[in-house]
Amino acid sequence: MRQFFITMIGTIAGIFGFFVVLIVLFMFFGLLGALGAAGEKTPDRVLTLDMRQPLIDHSIGDMLFGASPSSVVDTVYALSRAKDDTSIKGIFIRAENFGIAPASAEELRLALLDFKKSGKFIIAHAQGFESTSLMSYQAVSVADEIWMQDTTGFAVSGMRSETEFYGGVMEKFDADPEFFQFHEYKNAVNTYTEKDFTDSHREATTSYLTSLFDNAVGQIAEDRDMTIPAVTSVLMTAPHSAEDALAAGMVDKLGQLEEARDYVRKKTGNDKIAFVSLNTYGPGTTKGDNTIAFIGGQGAVLPGKSSGGSLFSQGLSMGGDTVSAGFDAAIKDKKVKAIVFRVSSPGGSPAASDQILAAADRAREAGKPVIISMGQYAASGGYYVAAHADHIVAMPQTITGSIGVYGGKIALEGTFAKVGYNIEGITVGGEFAGAYSPDAPFTPTQSEAYRGQLQDIYDDFTQRVANGRDLPLERVLEIAKGRVWTGAQAKEIGLVDELGGIMTAIDAAKRLAKIDADEEVRIKIFPRQKTVEEQIEDIFTGSTQIAQDVQVLREISAMPEVQAAIRARNSASFGQEMKANIPEVR
Repeated sequence: MRQFFITMIGTIAGIFGFFVVLIVLFMFFGLLGALGAAGEKTPDRVLTLDMRQPLIDHSIGDMLFGASPSSVVDTVYALSRAKDDTSIKGIFIRAENFGIAPASAEELRLALLDFKKSGKFIIAHAQGFESTSLMSYQAVSVADEIWMQDTTGFAVSGMRSETEFYGGVMEKFDADPEFFQFHEYKNAVNTYTEKDFTDSHREATTSYLTSLFDNAVGQIAEDRDMTIPAVTSVLMTAPHSAEDALAAGMVDKLGQLEEARDYVRKKTGNDKIAFVSLNTYGPGTTKGDNTIAFIGGQGAVLPGKSSGGSLFSQGLSMGGDTVSAGFDAAIKDKKVKAIVFRVSSPGGSPAASDQILAAADRAREAGKPVIISMGQYAASGGYYVAAHADHIVAMPQTITGSIGVYGGKIALEGTFAKVGYNIEGITVGGEFAGAYSPDAPFTPTQSEAYRGQLQDIYDDFTQRVANGRDLPLERVLEIAKGRVWTGAQAKEIGLVDELGGIMTAIDAAKRLAKIDADEEVRIKIFPRQKTVEEQIEDIFTGSTQIAQDVQVLREISAMPEVQAAIRARNSASFGQEMKANIPEVR
């Protein structure tokens, strides 16, 4: 037995010694490699950017299932880094065939324009501009040369927004939509109560689409060295053949993808130059004695934790608990001198919105300026969370405002009666206990009480905007009413301080924190994003049941009819009164 223990201890010691030697060898050879690399020049490279892939607004960190989606903010960071990297000679873009969000297209264009000022080239290739949307073209109009496959076409002509109206459906099924809106421009209600646009709904939608169109056309004309009437003429007479687009000056060369890549190689003077994906190149790391905190919020504003998507849904949400925790952590970090809060949200829960606003107020009270960077949209609750900030930055094409509130339900008593289905309720307590029933309409008392709740939310919202923006309440009431504005319009009426993207917001943070404009700063994400290992641990410390039908459920949830039902259910649900109905612009 004694010999057994001696042998066992010797074996363990041998294994331990083996791993120690192995680690030392790895460290030694790693050091040699690092020393060798330090003496080598980084080979010349050309970045590649594929705009055909969907972009979220900002990074959600490593994902447990599947690759992390690309983001607008990380792309902007990477381009800013690359402009000063002498090994990067230019960028080759695969242009998108279909629509991209207006503000996202504009911010990418702005980053490419900044990159171009460094003297590096930008070449874009499109396998046709088959989408009618201006956005996919606007994103690359700043390129030195735009190539297009000669067998494709140029259909870019403008933008379109469509709204679903279920008012006629409600009538046919004897459903009773009971909604209250504050006020006439809070048009999410119209989807369930109307058969067509109201005058206010049509006015507001036409106004912001016109603003988006005019801004995009102006930027395209500047990039292409054309007059605005010339660009407008091309759009109004679309679609065009590839040859006609070339003759009109909207593209520079016709050819296949490989021809464009060969052209890039010749342009660098190096046939073997490396093409490196911008995602692989990455945003890099930042450094400096001072830190600027980055807190991100994208998707619907909801109570609880933020969501970066799941097995069943790719939906993103801005959780009140998560974002508030980010602010509180940044407050405690003594190196943090200012906070940039990136918002890309149509709003949602009033309670969660107010929770986040209170956290931002705590940061300001602690002496840390809060700067808002608005992404694709920052409307309703997405504007509420920004209302008290020291400085608000938005892209001209950001959808913002929608200072308003709505709520209600669809009473289905008549619908149920058509099929012989009946719900009977027994209430114990106050009459309002049955207010949220999906069966019966509001009683007069319930209706008055619920409307009063919404009025209180609207009053709080408008007062917070008045206080935060230093505007008379009367003025806020004029520009509120649930109306949606573009960033350019919002700046004119005082809802936004400055036009620009994330880099403009960082510059503003430096300015307000009294950090020299040329000084390097560290950008630190709050709260810290979880690693893949931590995500795995979360799964096994929670439910261990993994459904066998995950893929089937995801496919079902992606069906258009299911998504329509989900949208209807979410819009009619209580607790999301501060959410804007942002039509898809394409």
